[in-house]
Amino acid sequence: MAKNNYNAEDIKILEGLDAVRMRPGMYIGSTGVRGLHHILWEIVDNAIDEATNGFADRVIVTLYKDKSASVEDNGRGIPVDKHPKLGVSGVEVVFTQLHAGGKFGSDNYNFSGGLHGVGASVTNALSEWLYVEVYNKNVYEMRFSSFLDGKTGKVKSGVPEYHLNDTGKKTNKKGTFVRFLPDKRVFDTTDFSYDTVAKRLKELAFLNKGIEIVLIDERKKDEDKKTVFRFDGGLKDFTSYINNGKTALYDEPLYSFVEKDGVIFEFAVQHTDSYTESFFSYVNNIPTAEGGTHETGFRSGLTRALNEYARAEGYLKEKDQNFLGDDFREGLTAVISVRMKNVQFEGQTKTKLGNPEIKPLVEGITANEIEKFYKNKKLAPVFEVIMKKALLAAKVRNDTRKAKELARAHKSLESQNLVGKLSPCTGRKTELNELFIVEGDSAGGSAKQARASLYQAILPLRGKPLNVEKKKVDDVLQNEEMKTIISALGAGFGDNFNIENLKYNKVIILSDADQDGAHIRSILLTFFYRYMKQLIVDGHVYMGMPPLYLVYKEKGNEKVGEYAYDDAALEPLKEKIGKGYKIQRYKGLGEMDPEQLWETTMDPAKRTLLQVTIDDAVEAERLITVLMGDQIDKRKEYINKYADFNKEDSFLKEIKK
Repeated sequence: MAKNNYNAEDIKILEGLDAVRMRPGMYIGSTGVRGLHHILWEIVDNAIDEATNGFADRVIVTLYKDKSASVEDNGRGIPVDKHPKLGVSGVEVVFTQLHAGGKFGSDNYNFSGGLHGVGASVTNALSEWLYVEVYNKNVYEMRFSSFLDGKTGKVKSGVPEYHLNDTGKKTNKKGTFVRFLPDKRVFDTTDFSYDTVAKRLKELAFLNKGIEIVLIDERKKDEDKKTVFRFDGGLKDFTSYINNGKTALYDEPLYSFVEKDGVIFEFAVQHTDSYTESFFSYVNNIPTAEGGTHETGFRSGLTRALNEYARAEGYLKEKDQNFLGDDFREGLTAVISVRMKNVQFEGQTKTKLGNPEIKPLVEGITANEIEKFYKNKKLAPVFEVIMKKALLAAKVRNDTRKAKELARAHKSLESQNLVGKLSPCTGRKTELNELFIVEGDSAGGSAKQARASLYQAILPLRGKPLNVEKKKVDDVLQNEEMKTIISALGAGFGDNFNIENLKYNKVIILSDADQDGAHIRSILLTFFYRYMKQLIVDGHVYMGMPPLYLVYKEKGNEKVGEYAYDDAALEPLKEKIGKGYKIQRYKGLGEMDPEQLWETTMDPAKRTLLQVTIDDAVEAERLITVLMGDQIDKRKEYINKYADFNKEDSFLKEIKK
């Protein structure tokens, strides 16, 4: 057990703070929106770690009008006594020393999401100011700031304005309060997104059942300021939330919580009438989008236990082959969570668990827990439904020899004749190559003429692709457009997808800036998410951003002006071009000549691309289900909530003028 007396001597120091300002991307990934929220997550993670280890049950996150944010917990509080080596308080050490924290040993935290000890200090280093209060019988406070040093001309980061101050005020509160203002000299934007913060806090509340997480947004009106997240059902509630919009095959998700060999493992599963699997895994509250040994162990344990049940209950005869794991996982929604020490993540992004000892441990726990479930007579109807679902999946597979057909399909797709469809690039360096998936032959013709053929390939879509969310895998493979995309990418499909065989580093969806174009983007993204998810996880999918307008003046036979890529850019551009301007509006890519298409959308030196990422896999799953699934009421509800029905076409305003 983690000990209750958490003192400054428990904080181990590995190195100083000097390099954070110089290379912030090394510590927070980027100085864009994601990096901005990262410095908030670092403080949130510290508070959640207190809760996960049983020392706190409430976390409050506040977003202020001055663009600062605060995190408060009711845990043990950062140590206020002096560090034996540095002679300053634990608070000062935590916020000024990189890789300083109580999480490197095993005495203070059993499980920790913030493993590297860089959180508090990096947040401090990249803030204009940071203020901290610690509640431990008395109220202690300290303030740090970043300022331009007149002598060196460099910014000094996270400098203490004074040592930890005992205010003398008595308090019954416990815990830590941290408020900071992100430095606009570092970040592209310092506006925290309410939706981004709310989604992550809701996810943390699901993962830590019974803990109350409060989000207060002082930028909103009074009635909308406060949101409370608390889920006493934990992963069961999480699974039901994910399946909202799907048809569940049994009412209650199956849930289990086991502690063994210093590891806590819990899971919740529920089958739906879907044809695809929805799987979400976490380690110490951190999403593991790329899976890892815990996922492998869980899948193996689940398949083993359900096959044993199938034989015991006569669903499989003596001569029958076992069900495949795919048979049991068709339509399965699963959430698994591991809490452990000495986590080994593969890569710097912490998205894949590498600890080999976790696979057999999780496999054994899963098999034992599933066995307990099916021996419970009250759950007999649930397992009857699971078996019927698996039998149907296996029947389809066996009747059509799906496994062999898929293998043949992959081979034929990889060698499919794409003459007249794909215009390949001539370059052989995959890391430089780009595939533009273009809407229609007209735009495809312009793109083929505009491209740099050495490294840019063009694939025009002849019709609207299939919405795979509503279709079986066989239907997907029969669709001509989908077969063409699979063949062009060359990396396979579904379980056989292998990112190592990908022919293009960038897959760029280039569609018109209208409703049809948005629908095509949604269909393609749904296809990639369901059957080539690694393509998105590894950052290979992009959306091209063609301009909406050309604002120009005529000089002779030439149009001299600039492009506006959205309505917000139109007004400033009209002022810049000045009186006598004219506007050309592009309804589709086919209206552009090759030179314009290259200049605005395809030239790497000038174009704007939006990279598609999965920052929140759960919300991505729910959104795809709602928008692309077959429950019309859920889709209408979402559209009515978020669509702006009063939006007026700004170009029509111009015509009226």
